[in-house]
Amino acid sequence: MNRRATLISAVLLSVGLAPAHAVEPLRIGIAAAITGPGAESGKYLVQGARLAAEEVNKAGGVLGRPLDFVIQDDQSTNPGAVLAFSKLAADSALPAFIAPVRSTQVQAIAPDVARTGKPAMIGGTDPQLTAAGNPWLFRFRPNDRYSARVIAEFGVKTLNRRKWALVHSSDTFGTSGMRNLAAALKEQGIEPVVVQAFPNNSQDFTAVALAVKQSGADVLGTYIPFETDQGIFARQLRQLGVAIDWVGSSTTSSATALKLAGAALEGAYAASDFHRDANPVAKAYAERYEAAYKAAPDFFSAWAYDAVTLLSRAINRAGSTEPGRIRDALLATKGVQGAEGMYDFDANGDGLHGYNVVRNERGAVKFIKRVEFEK
Repeated sequence: MNRRATLISAVLLSVGLAPAHAVEPLRIGIAAAITGPGAESGKYLVQGARLAAEEVNKAGGVLGRPLDFVIQDDQSTNPGAVLAFSKLAADSALPAFIAPVRSTQVQAIAPDVARTGKPAMIGGTDPQLTAAGNPWLFRFRPNDRYSARVIAEFGVKTLNRRKWALVHSSDTFGTSGMRNLAAALKEQGIEPVVVQAFPNNSQDFTAVALAVKQSGADVLGTYIPFETDQGIFARQLRQLGVAIDWVGSSTTSSATALKLAGAALEGAYAASDFHRDANPVAKAYAERYEAAYKAAPDFFSAWAYDAVTLLSRAINRAGSTEPGRIRDALLATKGVQGAEGMYDFDANGDGLHGYNVVRNERGAVKFIKRVEFEK
């Protein structure tokens, strides 16, 4: 394009009259569960990302270009996540990525992210993901050192419970969450009366539920990543007559888990990173999401919405799609309110440092309080 044509295109763009062919979209790669047991959460993720892109584009786009996505299916599995990310990484035009929400899948792709050398926004909450020295991972949910402290302190100090049963998946997320929760309880002089692990995508939780029942526990702490497992476990637990207090990780209050479990999750508490009543941005986001998709949002969509919004902001501030400059702009993000909370990135790439305490009541999720921690 010669200088005169460039000037004409710039003038047309400034008044919103640029021809469609004049500006190529800036595309971001997304690896999400389109199929498999995590497909429902993947739908939320993509919808949250698309809602953010619509708002970014209405505000002028990214570096004057409309934002769009290249989406690959991670199939709800680790091998699927590796394959999905490898396809995205092969596209040299993509400056950054929205990675899977599951910690175990983020762990699986982390070496490839490091080799690719481009920023990847993650939703996995295992603390070790951002503590392993990979400079390209940026977390848009609080990690589980914070959720464990919220679960333990609320269960002990608010519910006055000391006989804890811990149930967790045997993957990266569940094992890390259990260890952090056990450590948080130990600080309060409590040892769990029973700890039970299970593999993801289990169909029968009878043995786990019986162990909880026979332990004499008066409160249950859980780290369960998949909503299908959450629903089955909740129903089988209640079928055995176990009606103790429950304080779980975010999935305990996710929209899909509530749909699958029904009354079995009634009264359960959760340390949840998103709730519409937690802050004004969350409320506005929830209203826009409901208007667009005729459904209530949860954290699966909210973190992706924030990731796309803040990534776009970082690229615009960097004035470039060069990976190092995007990384520096993300690390410089301080005091920016998102739907998930106030973003204040530390050197490891963790942006959030608190959780909401919520309770399931008659099919809805009630906000109780926000708990923030020092970095």
